[in-house]
Amino acid sequence: MPDSPTTVVDNWLARFDTALQNRDVDGAVALFADDCYWRDFVSFTWNLKTLEGKADIKRMLAATLDEVRPHNWALAEPATGDAGAAEAWVTFETGQARGYAHLRLHDGRCYTLLTTMQELKGFEEKKGRNREQGVSHEIAKGRTSWLEEKTAQEARLGYEEQPYCVIVGGGQGGIGLAARMRRLGVPTIVIEKNARAGDSWRNRYKSLHLHDPVWYDHLPYLKFPEDWPVFASKDKIGDWLEHYTSIMELNYWSSTECTKATFDEDSQEWVVQVVRDGTPVTLRPKQLIFALGVSGYPNTPVFAGARSFTGEQHHSSKHPGGGDYTGRKAVVIGSNNSAHDICADLWEHGADVTMVQRSSTHISRSDSLMDLALGGLYSEEALANGVTTEKADLLFASLPYRILPSAQIPVFEQMAQRDADFYSKLSDVGFDLDFGTDGSGLFLKYLRRGSGYYIDVGASQLLIDGRVAVKSGQLDHITPTSVVLADGTELDADLIVYATGYGSMNEWLADLVSPEVADQVGRCWGYGSDTPKDPGPWEGELRNMWKPTNVPQLWIHGGNLHQSRHYSNYLALQIKARMEGLDTPVYEVQESHYTR
Repeated sequence: MPDSPTTVVDNWLARFDTALQNRDVDGAVALFADDCYWRDFVSFTWNLKTLEGKADIKRMLAATLDEVRPHNWALAEPATGDAGAAEAWVTFETGQARGYAHLRLHDGRCYTLLTTMQELKGFEEKKGRNREQGVSHEIAKGRTSWLEEKTAQEARLGYEEQPYCVIVGGGQGGIGLAARMRRLGVPTIVIEKNARAGDSWRNRYKSLHLHDPVWYDHLPYLKFPEDWPVFASKDKIGDWLEHYTSIMELNYWSSTECTKATFDEDSQEWVVQVVRDGTPVTLRPKQLIFALGVSGYPNTPVFAGARSFTGEQHHSSKHPGGGDYTGRKAVVIGSNNSAHDICADLWEHGADVTMVQRSSTHISRSDSLMDLALGGLYSEEALANGVTTEKADLLFASLPYRILPSAQIPVFEQMAQRDADFYSKLSDVGFDLDFGTDGSGLFLKYLRRGSGYYIDVGASQLLIDGRVAVKSGQLDHITPTSVVLADGTELDADLIVYATGYGSMNEWLADLVSPEVADQVGRCWGYGSDTPKDPGPWEGELRNMWKPTNVPQLWIHGGNLHQSRHYSNYLALQIKARMEGLDTPVYEVQESHYTR
């Protein structure tokens, strides 16, 4: 009778626990397969770090074990799979924290291990049995109410008292991270130039809806209601963010712009100049986080003749949507998500629309993406199978980037077969399709470059039907009334929309801090896959995201709603540990190979 997967995992954990507590690095490494991966989020490395192979793991353990003091490894629930391929959720502790892990064993040895810090000992969130009383049941004169205390605290912070942390950017990322900070007791101010929380969504084009489904998009702590639509509109998301900011009692400074940030070496704190409701204010936080989205400034190419154009032209980020475009000729430069959405919006409002596709694009039909790629993790079916949002996040993270393509390629091969007729019709109208350089599809394109794809929510049919024309090729120049492609094709235009993407997030730093600091931090996003727009060398984790950068006390936070939710936990714990004066020796800060 073969051993059960639970027995196999229990035996492995016992041996692993003993080896780590005895500081037996060789003994611990011997428990890993020759082809193995250990991805650590903060718990061992105070970093987001993937170790690939036994040599990497041995080097990390030798450097960290004495400080980390890991122990008490145990199954969180019965293992799954079989004796030859067991999979398990695991709890563990370090000297400073409690952790949660995901383990895959192949023939009794570790193939993948994900370790994550979940809470700091002695600095746990005040929740559940640890929640605050809220009121003193002793009657005394002069008692203050919750509202009075909240109002007084808000009036002091940033003026009489300085925040420990300032988050520049009050969109989804900054809001979710600030909620984590508040739960951990980290005094934090969020700086947002817009007048209301959620305006970064409200101010986009009228027809914008989320392309990711609701199960993928929850914010920390407070999930969307069960009757929330699968794909919410931008204004609905904007309103949710505004209410969330109030409910979570965040110190949210709207109508406030950060104009400059410098680091004071003597006091070891940032000097952040902001203008709040027209009044200059100086903040002096210890930690400064830039949460300005998933990218940098809008990338608007300068084409010869653009200044001579007599019609209207703007970047997709400035496209309002709606309006009456009856009889007007519109040219949209680009073929990714925003380009498709804007083409659809313009067609709906009467325009004669042409999409100019300058490079091949991956397209996933929304239904197929939810069914084949997301359904096992983020869906009603997943929830029914016990895969909570938190487990789904960890399962997605449990596959290191080196092996993630091998898991995604079969999914998108199946999608290509399932939707073969759809793809054939797109090709027939001249649309240049791809599934990524290695066939790994949408998610890898997103992680590598943050662009190059469209989740089809209907616009592809406009191309197939010819209601929106598509022209492939490079743009050569612009005349007063047209766009001219490299092959000589001339497209009459009254409106040009540049759906041409965005730059790297560290571009913000060049203006708000300095070009030198921006280059010291280096490029953000991508992980060195040596594919288009993600040059090598291999780095194995997203550059500079949610972890220490090469500029001390400066952090980058961003990503889609899923990433903002999941990774904000690890960033908040790193900040909290520093506020409490804990030792946080960072293992192998990632080198900066590229500037802006």
